[in-house]
Amino acid sequence: MNQEEVKMEDTGVKVASAVGKLPPQGNPLVSHKFGADPYALVYGDRVYLYMTNDVLEYNADGSVKDNTYGNINQIGVISSDDLANWTDHGVIAAAGPSGAARWATQSWAPAIAHKAMDGKDKFFLYFANNASGIGVLEGDSPTGPWKDPIGKALILRSTPGVEDVTWLFDPAVFVDDDGKAYIYFGGGVPEGKDEMPNTARVMELGDDMTSVVGEAKVIPAPFMFEDAGINKHNGTYYYTYCSNFYDGVRPEGSPPAGEIAYMTSDNPLGPWTYRGTILKNPGYFFGVGGNNHHVIFRFKDAWYIAYHAQTLSQAMGVAQGYRSTHLNQLTFREADPSIQEITADYKGVPQIITFNPYNRVEAATIAWQSGIATEAAASGGMAVTDIDSGDWIALSKVDFGSKGASAFTATLSDAGAASVIELRLDAADGKLVGKLQVPAAAAELAEYRTEVSGAEGVHDLYLVFKGEPETKLFKLYDWQFSE
Repeated sequence: MNQEEVKMEDTGVKVASAVGKLPPQGNPLVSHKFGADPYALVYGDRVYLYMTNDVLEYNADGSVKDNTYGNINQIGVISSDDLANWTDHGVIAAAGPSGAARWATQSWAPAIAHKAMDGKDKFFLYFANNASGIGVLEGDSPTGPWKDPIGKALILRSTPGVEDVTWLFDPAVFVDDDGKAYIYFGGGVPEGKDEMPNTARVMELGDDMTSVVGEAKVIPAPFMFEDAGINKHNGTYYYTYCSNFYDGVRPEGSPPAGEIAYMTSDNPLGPWTYRGTILKNPGYFFGVGGNNHHVIFRFKDAWYIAYHAQTLSQAMGVAQGYRSTHLNQLTFREADPSIQEITADYKGVPQIITFNPYNRVEAATIAWQSGIATEAAASGGMAVTDIDSGDWIALSKVDFGSKGASAFTATLSDAGAASVIELRLDAADGKLVGKLQVPAAAAELAEYRTEVSGAEGVHDLYLVFKGEPETKLFKLYDWQFSE
């Protein structure tokens, strides 16, 4: 990753030697904030990723300390329809005093499912309350609002079949073709049981998606550690998980340490056949290890795997447990029920459609950036904030059409001084096609417009922010081109 100064969300200060995400890099998916333990929901023409909301923690002297995970009670959400430009939807207040589930103290490793109920789309967001239980929230859209439908944990150690689970966390959820739903969870290694911990579980969910049915069944996953995943392809069920870090001699054919392994079955409850591993530990690809967490999903006729790695925090010099989500393609072999091993990288995946600039665009929709942060806007959605002169955001493969754009409008507020948004093509210092003048002291939310010339065809688009040094320029909420 390229070295550049950038501000991390929620810190309020610049982090020395941090990085922005520069083209043509696709991974990590966002670089203005962290996001771990990804889980995917495909709904309509978009994929939504839900992530453990890692945020930098500090020692008394201001230095970054190791991630304790103990303060995480929010879930981050991003989405995309092209897999290159990602919209930041902010965070879900899942747990804690201000969360939907006030009985919970943490919200780790989310999982989400969609189900049509009584003619309405319902969304169910599952999360781990540290390693002691699993909760569920209910919403009417992929971004909420969310409520706690049962007011307590969905799964505890008092749940039948769960008493001996070491870590009661890392849920995955699956709604089968017949409408039945299942939840997979668990992890940890009891002493002396590294080879077969038997701490993975599966059980049926009730029709309401907020209750469980019967007794949890053991998934006999070799060298199981954590991180449940479940998919169905060509009638075969694929259970995926992260192997443990046992450093003794492993039997031939067993999963190496910290890799994503998989098992198959012809039934969502098993029995299961161990097949091998598909994704090595992040340390193999990026030079920084840690735990390995993933989700596999299908989007527009292709399969993908999202996973986390400490690439952003490593580039910042604080690879201390702060993780970022990556995306690569995944291939099922057709000759047998096996998965081709994935090569993780910074390149990421191809953009699958061009970006339409003639629709209203949320400002927190970004392919690459340098220097910005985001925050929830009082008017709804997210604003791009903490903007200094020289900062920029960019979008990939924007299609202006053969006629081209004639004007650009943007909604902003809190202008501390007169400033400019330069509209440039293909680079931060590329062809200038327009300049939006922002007046000083424009504190109220307002829309501004400028003419555009020379923006035709498909280009990367850069919004470059210029103004007085040492001054926060403004907050940007949305923008749009017109023909």
